[in-house]
Amino acid sequence: MEDKQRLKELADRSYSQGQYTFTDFMSLAEQSVYYEYERELSYAHPTLYGGCDIAERKMIRFGSEEDLGYVQDFPIAAIRIRPVMNKFSDDLNHRDFLGAIMNLGIKREMLGDIFVKGNEACVFCKDSLAGFISENLTRIKHTSVKASVTDDVSDITRPVLEDKVIQVSSVRIDAVISRVYNLSRQEALDLFPGGLVFLNGRECTENAKLLKKEDVVSVRGKGKFEFSGETGLSKKGKSNCIVRIYR
Repeated sequence: MEDKQRLKELADRSYSQGQYTFTDFMSLAEQSVYYEYERELSYAHPTLYGGCDIAERKMIRFGSEEDLGYVQDFPIAAIRIRPVMNKFSDDLNHRDFLGAIMNLGIKREMLGDIFVKGNEACVFCKDSLAGFISENLTRIKHTSVKASVTDDVSDITRPVLEDKVIQVSSVRIDAVISRVYNLSRQEALDLFPGGLVFLNGRECTENAKLLKKEDVVSVRGKGKFEFSGETGLSKKGKSNCIVRIYR
């Protein structure tokens, strides 16, 4: 986990030595540490990326082309994992893929998001580990698999969004979360002190925050949705809203 001191060291090294530096992959909770000190680190021109536009686990790169005079890509590789014989495959989920990779001795911070579609998956990892994973990941549960580095994972990483119409008395983030995930008001409120709610990638501690169109809300343990806005009032005076739930 990257803490403030480590982030400052990477920023200073990039700035003083004229080179790009990178963190490991960071969860949304870990990224919240960075956002607390974002202004203090701005001199090193940090950017965040996780392998694709909707990735939640991201690296931070310190350094810019304007300052350093050259470009260096994020050291991220994409690996596609698929059953050797699909008709004999177990039903594989996110936990199965993650567990099999970590059983190779790879730490979580070396891995980005894992996208699963059917019995196939795309995993983002540090590029230095791509060859090792490709060569050594041969079985998940009872299923023989083939892992290979790829440049095109758009078919797996493309999100599947399900529209849902909800009615809320207010577009406060806690009220919307309560309706989306069928939680009581208190259950929704309890998510915020625990650091479980993220708004547009940043930890949200303000449960009364009003959502705007295209805001993306992630709730750890529940899922992620995009707030698409209000469509009018119900007969009882509540707001009709559309959310797009990531499946």
